[in-house]
Parts: sequence; C-alpha cells; structure tokens
Amino acid sequence: MHYYSLNGKAPEVPFSEAVVRGIAPDRGLYFPKEVPRLPDTFWNDLGTREIPDLALELMRPYAGSEIPDTDLRDILEETLGFPFPLVDVEPGVQALELYHGPTMAFKDVGARFMARCLGYFSDSSDAEVTVLVATSGDTGGAVARGFLGVQGVKVVILYPEGKVSDIQERQLTTLGENISALRVKGSFDDCQDMVKTAFLDSALTSAMRLTSANSINVARWMPQMLYYVLAIRQLGPDSPPPVFSVPSGNFGNICAGMLAHRMGMPCARFVAATNRNDTVPRFLASGSYQPEPAVPTISNAMDVADPSNFVRIRELFGDSLPALKSHFSAYAYTDSQTREAMKKLYREYGYVADPHGAVGYLGLKAYLESDPGHPGIFLETAHPIKFRPEVEASLGLHLDIPPQIAGVMGREKVSTPVSQYQEVRDFLLNSI
Repeated sequence: MHYYSLNGKAPEVPFSEAVVRGIAPDRGLYFPKEVPRLPDTFWNDLGTREIPDLALELMRPYAGSEIPDTDLRDILEETLGFPFPLVDVEPGVQALELYHGPTMAFKDVGARFMARCLGYFSDSSDAEVTVLVATSGDTGGAVARGFLGVQGVKVVILYPEGKVSDIQERQLTTLGENISALRVKGSFDDCQDMVKTAFLDSALTSAMRLTSANSINVARWMPQMLYYVLAIRQLGPDSPPPVFSVPSGNFGNICAGMLAHRMGMPCARFVAATNRNDTVPRFLASGSYQPEPAVPTISNAMDVADPSNFVRIRELFGDSLPALKSHFSAYAYTDSQTREAMKKLYREYGYVADPHGAVGYLGLKAYLESDPGHPGIFLETAHPIKFRPEVEASLGLHLDIPPQIAGVMGREKVSTPVSQYQEVRDFLLNSI
C-alpha cells in the first residue's frame, strides 16, 4: 500500500515512510491509494473471529508487507488490550464506551498502535525520532502514555494553556522520561499550526527526524476504525445497520469510522456532533468552508475551528457535497444544551456522560427524530472523571478516581511556556 498527499505535490510513499513523516513535504495529509472492500462474509462472521484476527484483516492492507502478519497481529492485540463495551442507555440507544484504556480516552487505540508501529520501524534504524504532537485534551495523555519509555523516540506535546482539564494536563506533564510538554499561550489551532510549521522548517527537519502523533498521522488515524467494527460485532449479524453519532473536534475519529464503512462495514448514517466550534455543520448547510476563531467550551477536546481530518472525509466522497450529505450529518450544540443532556442522561437513565459524550447523544437524538427506526450508538470518548468539576457540578454527585487516573494525581506538573513558533523551534533544537 502506498500513500499520497492530499495536496497533490509530494511523491507517494509506503506505510513506514507515511508513519515516520507524519505529514507530507507539501504539508498535505497522507491518504491510502486504495481502500479495499472486504466481502460480506467477513462482516457477517465478525462474531466467530478472535478480535486480533479481525483487526489484522482490516489493517493488513494498509500496512502492506512492511510489517509481517505475526508482528502486526501482536501489535493489534496489544493495542486492543481492553474492552470497548456497548452499554444500553435507553430503548434503541447505546453508548460505545471508549474510555477503558490506560488514559481513559478513545485516543488510546491510535496512540498505542502508532507507538508500536514506530517502535517496530525504529528497531531497524539508529536515528532517534522526535514525535511532535498538538493536543486539545486527550491526545497528549494518550500519546505520552503510549510512547513512554519507547527506545529511540522522544515526545514533545504542545497544549493550550488553561484550556485543558486538570487531569488531562497531569496526564501529559507528569510522566517525565522521554516525554516533554510545551504550554502554549493560545488555542489548540495555534498549537496545531506550530506543529505543521515545524514540519515545513527545512533547517529543523534536516537536523532531526520529526513525526506527528496527531490524527494527521495515518497510524494514529486509521486504527480508530477498529472500535466501530467491534461495535458492529457486539450488535450481531441480525441487527439493522446503526447510526453512529461521534463527538467531533479534529474529525479523525469519525473519518476512521467512515473508512471502515467504505470497506463494507454496515452503517446507516454517520453524525458529527460538535460544540460551538461549528465549521462543519455550517459547511454542510451552506457549502462554504469558513473556519472562525476557536471558542472555549466545556467539551474542550472539540474546541477546534479548522479540523485537519475533514479534508480526508471530503476525499472519501470525491469532494462532492451531495455525496457526502447522503451519508453524513452534522449538528452543533451550546454548553447549556450539553449540560441539559448530561442531566437528562443521569436523571432519566442513570447514565453518567462526560460533556463530549453528551454532545454525541444530542446529535444522535436529533438525527433519529428525522429518520427513526435505526439502532443508535453515540460514542462516549472519555471517562467523566477527566472532566470532574463540570460533571460533578452539573449532576450533583461525587466521582471516584479510577486507578488509571490516581497514578498521576500526586505528581508535579512540568511544562515549558511558549507563545510563538520560534520558542518551539529553539526547544526542539536544544533537545538534540
């Protein structure tokens, strides 16, 4: 399998180079040259296969021959080493809980897969790799944990000061070893722009090997398709195709689900549910893609004004708005609507959702009002404890701290403040 740049001005590369580069030299995102469609028998027989085996069938085409099947299966077995339960919430509605991994966020899957792939490729090279990543909340912690102690790999995480929760900040600033955190005076989009600028800085990239662990990296983005498939596996072969509603910030998660759909996975509709950062819902309504400055919300991991991965979604549909709208809907919600949804879920169904999951629930209910009769699944992307003050205040309850979180609570936060790209550049060069 080869990958091409969506900017169309860079050579095609194999999987290993796409992973190590992260972003193409022309600043475009890499995209697989082919999206294979698996036979109906594969989808009908999901329940008869071991999870690592079905994951291997899905990911083998994208890794190609660069990772032998035995090694790729081991990587996938480690990546998926925790449950992804479908939980009944109300009649016809289930939550797909993606927070049972080491950092209690859905990004554990992509981060673990990428870390293991990069470690595999680094074993055959003496050159150290620096992973540069921007985070709006959960990516940083998942990447930090996934890469902690990986030989030959350093991780530098940029996060917006004051715009992540205390627990999220602790997960990316307290680990030490090969993990460093830069505290950016600005928004997530500022962090992301700094990362992209670093990859275009020829003096920097000639001095060190840089890669990105944001969902712009194919090894972070693509394996997220696996938990959609595991949801279909849990529904069983006799279930009608479901509607998936996905809390969406940078749109890598929902794009991965749509990639699985292109491979043949049954799905009636994908719904992108956003907060006030509503670039994509406005695009679907008007046909004009016009990002506005990001605004902070209680669902901070979705505070993204210009989602990088939306260009991949457009590519999947040949950049045809009518084709996209035939499979995809998007809705935006305010903080007050999010809080009311959290309260409703708890009051009526005893379900404790974090703000992001609540936005996903709202998007699902909105779509099902217009097209009822489908099983509905909303993604619960992070454990409520990661947004403890908001959840406890909104619901009037006390959340116990899970073991995965307790381990970082007593540690000192260590981060370096930066406000402009030159400071990021200097930090990276001084780390060589």
